[in-house]
Amino acid sequence: MARLFTPIRFRDTEIKNRIFVSPMCQYSAEQGLANHWHLVHLGGLAVGGAGLVMVEATAVAPEGRITPFCLGIWSDEHVQALRPIVDFIRQQNAVPAIQLAHAGRKASCDAPWREGKFLPPDQGGWQTVAPSAIPLTDAHGTPQALSHEDIQHTIAQFRTAALRALQAGFEVLELHCAHGYLLHEFLSPLSNHRGDEYGGSLENRCRLPLQIARELRALWPQEKPVFVRISATDWVEGGWDIEQSIQFSTWLKEIGIDLIDCSSGGLTLDAKIPAGPGYQTTFAQRIRSEAGIASAAVGLITSALQAEHILVSGQADVIMMARKLLSDPHWPLHAARELRTDVPWPDQYVRAKNI
Repeated sequence: MARLFTPIRFRDTEIKNRIFVSPMCQYSAEQGLANHWHLVHLGGLAVGGAGLVMVEATAVAPEGRITPFCLGIWSDEHVQALRPIVDFIRQQNAVPAIQLAHAGRKASCDAPWREGKFLPPDQGGWQTVAPSAIPLTDAHGTPQALSHEDIQHTIAQFRTAALRALQAGFEVLELHCAHGYLLHEFLSPLSNHRGDEYGGSLENRCRLPLQIARELRALWPQEKPVFVRISATDWVEGGWDIEQSIQFSTWLKEIGIDLIDCSSGGLTLDAKIPAGPGYQTTFAQRIRSEAGIASAAVGLITSALQAEHILVSGQADVIMMARKLLSDPHWPLHAARELRTDVPWPDQYVRAKNI
């Protein structure tokens, strides 16, 4: 059997293969509520054979959404909307996961197909927040720097959101510390200019993400895994980098985090990112070997042979896939055939298995 299709276990959760659906924003919710689009989108990915299906970045508070159309989990109504999706994913023998997020200074924007422009409060947006009052660009509003009281409130928002995720039936929780959103903003010296215990040194800049990770690990059932997504580098001189990521990952492992989901970039719009096939896998490899924690590789992984090579060569433990699965939701089934591995197909689709 190909390595890509061998099961993997995190705590008591066994996942049937190593193809994980990366959280992909759909910008299709109303008031943060999941709807038929999310059921069909995520359900189709589960039908397509992925081992784990992760719901997009889900805001822990209304002001934590990237856009007014992003998913949220700040009320019991959101739990009820997500539960049928969780149930369907599980019925397909896939593991349901959710990424908890706060967009920070990158919040309050329009949908990307409407150019993603910043929306001020008088155009349907809201006041954004950040570790420091540094705007993303001149076209974005200046965020409000979080006070100590605000920080404690934010921790409580993540805690409550995690409890709701558990009520909805999710098996795996992921904390979003990447792509220039709030917790990444605390990590990077480019966006965090604080002079208190949440800014300055690496330990201080990691303090809030670690506090939240510790809270989530403590309340999430011990038999269920918790992941953390990071941007391993800002791709900007003087910013967050792989060396800091390795230390952060080491601290996360000590807390009891089970996997580091290794992405990169997103903090600034002028970063020069050398994007290409597998351009982020070296980050996953270094974190796996130097921090001694399981890692996920993500980013322009599009072929079965490429994914298999990443796993067999020890660069990562699992593959997170995004755009390729949007193009072909049944990619895992096709990849199994390419790698000469027999995997079950949904009964309703078996007639197409040998075409």
